[in-house]
Amino acid sequence: MKKIIGYGSAWTVMPGDTLNVMVSTYGPDRFRANLVRVICGNDDPDLDIYREEEIAAPFAGEYPGRDQLTVAGSYVTIPSSPLMTGLGSFTVQAWVFPTTPEKGAQGLIANWDDATASGFALTIDDSGAAAMRLGDGSGGTVEVTTGKSLAKRRWHLVSAAYDAAAAALTVSQDFIGPQFEASTSASATGAVGFTPAMGSAQPLIMAAMPATHPAGRPGASHFFNGKLDRPRLVGSALNLADSAALGWDALPHERDTSVVAAWDFSRDIGGATVIDAGPNGLHGRVVNLPSRAVKGFNWSGTEQNWRHAPQEYGAIHFHDDDLYDAEWDTDFSYEIPADLRSGVYAVRLRADDDEWYVTFFVRPPRGTATAKLAFLASTATYMAYSNIQWTWQEHFGEVAECYWTTMEPGEVFLQEHAEYGLSTYDTHSDGSGVRYASRLRPVSQMGPKTAPVWNINADTHILGWLEERGIEYDVITDEDLHNEGVALLEQYSAVVTGAHPEYYTTPMWDGLRTYLARGGRMAYLGGNGFIWRCAMSDAMPGVIELRRAEDGIRYRDEEPGEYYMEFNGEYGGLWRRLGMAPQALCGVGTVAVGFDVSGYYIRKEASFDARAGFIFEGIGDDEVIGNFGFFAGGASGTEIDAADPMLGTPPHTLILATSEGHSANTMIVPDEIGLNHSAMGGDQNPDVRADMTFFETPGGGAVFSVGSIAWPGSLPHNGYDNNVSRVSENVLRRFVDDAPFAMPDG
Repeated sequence: MKKIIGYGSAWTVMPGDTLNVMVSTYGPDRFRANLVRVICGNDDPDLDIYREEEIAAPFAGEYPGRDQLTVAGSYVTIPSSPLMTGLGSFTVQAWVFPTTPEKGAQGLIANWDDATASGFALTIDDSGAAAMRLGDGSGGTVEVTTGKSLAKRRWHLVSAAYDAAAAALTVSQDFIGPQFEASTSASATGAVGFTPAMGSAQPLIMAAMPATHPAGRPGASHFFNGKLDRPRLVGSALNLADSAALGWDALPHERDTSVVAAWDFSRDIGGATVIDAGPNGLHGRVVNLPSRAVKGFNWSGTEQNWRHAPQEYGAIHFHDDDLYDAEWDTDFSYEIPADLRSGVYAVRLRADDDEWYVTFFVRPPRGTATAKLAFLASTATYMAYSNIQWTWQEHFGEVAECYWTTMEPGEVFLQEHAEYGLSTYDTHSDGSGVRYASRLRPVSQMGPKTAPVWNINADTHILGWLEERGIEYDVITDEDLHNEGVALLEQYSAVVTGAHPEYYTTPMWDGLRTYLARGGRMAYLGGNGFIWRCAMSDAMPGVIELRRAEDGIRYRDEEPGEYYMEFNGEYGGLWRRLGMAPQALCGVGTVAVGFDVSGYYIRKEASFDARAGFIFEGIGDDEVIGNFGFFAGGASGTEIDAADPMLGTPPHTLILATSEGHSANTMIVPDEIGLNHSAMGGDQNPDVRADMTFFETPGGGAVFSVGSIAWPGSLPHNGYDNNVSRVSENVLRRFVDDAPFAMPDG
């Protein structure tokens, strides 16, 4: 059981920045905080390579512990207005696409104060039916329900009208599903024996119910799973026919002066604002990153790009487990001092016998560098995997991962605390795929001493090796590259990647490609890199969006018609499907995945070319490279890449070595095959391999790639004295040498 967790306000900081640290304890009433520099985070006792260095910091000391509240679930909030609280007769309406109508009470549109029973609440009731509630302001309520459950994953026009003159409340649900399905349309009318109290001070909430959490924190509860489109509020009681006409009218406020609000979710897609297209400007905002740029009730299938037909993408998909920002209170802050060297750091939190690391990256001040080499931390990929729980959701998780299911303490904690959100590998509680992942929450795998060793912890094998070999380096991150582009990289002679730079935004891709074209050098010491296009938000920092279109190991199918990303309108999916395969950037691209046995590299004829002589200094002609290592016993494994001229590997590329020794469980990835067959595994298929490659670029640059996530795990072997270490050091020392590389003739 975890006793302490936390997170920081940023993952990347520079001298002069302030890092806020948020902490929550489960049981202990005190905790201690210290600053450490993380050198190697793998604490496997058989390796004895873990290294952290405690650094003096003004925040170091003891603090009172507390349990900080986290509420997951997305919704829309609209500030309370006299236009709502002054309603007499009125109609409230929305198109509703429920994905879990069976789960119990869920808010749809509510300006409700539960403490006083005032306002109104359009809901899904405990039976899954549309319902409407009014209150008298003194605890008395009336609720009318259609009595028929809404159909799952089908559109309905849900409306409720209160007629003050008739003292009647009508609620209806009109089914517009396929014609060969049974209709779930229904309506009901009930008497209201009091004058409703509409003076709720609560905001109007969509996709949930207003709630006040401990310490008076406003929020929501009873979260809705599903899509809403065209929510409306009208200052008159409409009959069923007029209510239906309202739902189909894209601009009702232009024809009906009684329209109070006509919210249009197709506007400001990619932002946090919800626009009221009506005359009163009752704008609001989304909370906790529901999915936008999704198909509305009127999607025709003619257009796949929401920018081409925004009126058909006027829905928002809400989930009861969405989370953007945990919104914890700050426990202490740390101003990054001018003399703190660039590197990976963490606030080490300890309470009783438990600990947690709030990891962050210190880069040099903007426009400066303190070394010739930059380590590029894959923070976009770290976000994509943050709080991954796929293994526990997937029926064939053990088969895919090739090992028995074991749960580390951090993984057990996530199962006990679903409120901390999911990764882009997971599915929401309603079965839809997770498209967004945020760093503004506790992330259990984001630090040292985490298992399985992956992402940042795996990357510290490289950092520990750089320290051991005395190679000076700065640390920069994906977010830095996304924001600053090639100007960030051009300060360095060379860049070294982590083990798994999988997710790349367009600005990141463009920045790296331009850097290499202008003479930069890159050592790609990983695998499965530069594969998926993702997006970052200008309006909501600290989050990535991913839509797994078409192909690849997707872990889930993307919704038809929703391949274009919300944040920037770009087409999602594999970079190779966009005409920019990783082979064109670094020489190799992913061909196979397997986790049980790792292979080793055998030198090819090209490794004896004089162009590659510096790489193999100290390596024997017949020496097997990397038949050892932390990741399943070898340097070629987990996820591996190969050259392919058809996908853009430059024609002058030298294939220096190719891996062997892969098992039947290391299989060709879906994007490499046209049909399934029985020879998919490494024991039969020669295409299951990692290629070690090298090529020069115009302007004096060069690219070296190993095409394997497992490679960095072999660096510490035998006290860092091994041929994987030697090859890597040869490359980096030459890459930081200013002598230009020459393009080969022909």
